[in-house]
Amino acid sequence: MEGSASAAHRKIELQAPDDLAYLLANVRRAAAARLDEAFPPVDGNGGAADGDELRTRIEELVNEYIVKTFTLAGPNLSINGMPVDTAHYLSGDPSDPQQPEEVFEPFDARKRARVEELTREEEDLLRDIAALKKSVPHAAAASWAEAARRSVADDEQALATVNERALAAAGGSGEPLLGGDLMKGLPRQDDIESGYEDAVKGLGRLKREMPSVVARMERARGAGEYVVTER
Repeated sequence: MEGSASAAHRKIELQAPDDLAYLLANVRRAAAARLDEAFPPVDGNGGAADGDELRTRIEELVNEYIVKTFTLAGPNLSINGMPVDTAHYLSGDPSDPQQPEEVFEPFDARKRARVEELTREEEDLLRDIAALKKSVPHAAAASWAEAARRSVADDEQALATVNERALAAAGGSGEPLLGGDLMKGLPRQDDIESGYEDAVKGLGRLKREMPSVVARMERARGAGEYVVTER
């Protein structure tokens, strides 16, 4: 029966151990304030002893009540989903002058808003990094491919211009445009064609390998920037 009842009722969830300490300190502080109102300090020696003795007894009863209340409430509390050991918080003597008093800073809405703003900024930066990891390699590869195409087109245009000039020079001298010395090619024609073919093959191979190289470089750069930012 007890297990089913505990399963049916949701526990009171606390975010940190300091939350429980804060609640306990507030209850004890309020109880001490009420005792001061009901039993103000007595001057003189007449009834001071009896008044202090009565006050001391009432303080003991109030403290026992607070301890019992939080002890019974302990099974119904959880801190970050974990069970709470109230004995750890109730073990100290609240009237002991040697025990340091914990002071809690009041809730500051501006600081809370600033924390939320910084959290959103961090999430935006992480999304930007993820987007750059996806877009930058593709953009770099496309830019390089376009530059390679322009370079090849310029080379082909330059070669066509040279051929046209050679044809024009051969036609002006009366030699046939087809056959003859013109079709034998320019000096070192074989070396030029071989070098050109090697260059085109190298560009094609570089075009295929460049995206993966750029991607690895961007991943390394993004990881480095993320590590520096985290520090």
